[in-house]
Amino acid sequence: MTTLQPRTWAQQHIPEIGLGGVAIGNEFEYVTDEEAQATLEAAWQAGVRYYDVSPWYGLGLAERRYGMFLHNQKREDYIISSKVGKLLKAGKNNKGDEYYPYAHSPNNVIFDYTADGIKRSIEDSLQRLGIANIDIIYIHDLSPDNKLLEGKWLEQFAIAEKGAFPALSQLRDEGIIKAWGLGVNSPEPILKTMEVADPNVFLLASQYSLIDHAYALHHVFPEVRKRNLSLVMGSNFNAGFLSGGGRYNYDPKKPVLQAYLDKRDKLHTIAAAHQVDLRTASLQFALFPEVAVSAIPGAHTPAQVQQNVASLKVDIPDAFWQELKEQKLIEADAPVTANGK
Repeated sequence: MTTLQPRTWAQQHIPEIGLGGVAIGNEFEYVTDEEAQATLEAAWQAGVRYYDVSPWYGLGLAERRYGMFLHNQKREDYIISSKVGKLLKAGKNNKGDEYYPYAHSPNNVIFDYTADGIKRSIEDSLQRLGIANIDIIYIHDLSPDNKLLEGKWLEQFAIAEKGAFPALSQLRDEGIIKAWGLGVNSPEPILKTMEVADPNVFLLASQYSLIDHAYALHHVFPEVRKRNLSLVMGSNFNAGFLSGGGRYNYDPKKPVLQAYLDKRDKLHTIAAAHQVDLRTASLQFALFPEVAVSAIPGAHTPAQVQQNVASLKVDIPDAFWQELKEQKLIEADAPVTANGK
């Protein structure tokens, strides 16, 4: 007989649907302040109460925009997460236009995974957000896919193991934050962190989608489950790819693999046959695993937010999921109902 583990803070408090901050930070295109505020207002009106952001998104722009909206709301009415590890420093000779050409930021990025660095990062984020505290802190992009670390992510991980990890655990134990983990696009640092520290929740980005999910399902989920931790699911559309975009994940210059294009075509064909919206299926698929507590699709228009919220209320026929398994488009053991939660 399986003994049920007690529900964690993340399981109890993080809402099922949130709003990711990449698009509001102008990563892919120019979004005006007015459009950003309208999107945040639409999210609030639609019942969204979890907001994820980072200093990296727009090099400060996304946090300022979130703050402009959220500082007018009651702090106890929403959950917010931000990220540490990338300190911003303004300067005349900066790489803002190189990193975020649509954000017009004067900032450079300094990687700092020390205890002092993450505390400074939290203080800076609070000032940009204009709020008194942040609920969840994710250590950002401490990962082999982070090109700006120039292949030295393990060296930075060693710094975080002695600095950021224990510092965040202390901040959590003192009640200054509620939870911490990593926000990364690859599994290695998540698995490694679980071995050496006591995180609560991970932002699993770009790792569990209809296009690519086998490794997370078979290697990350069992370890998360064993430790009674939780996952927030990010980039479940592969940064817009599954909703019709031309890029796959976050590198618009990298050619999309033909295998991914072919798989998307097959998914679209089956979705159309079952009268299913592929965006809706992608979002629900991310939330089916019992280790997933929330999905945080990004949006830069009110309509996108409203579509994301509406997607959770749609009934998708079992036959659709069954055909995906029969066609080997998703793993045979991938959860396709929410009954396991």
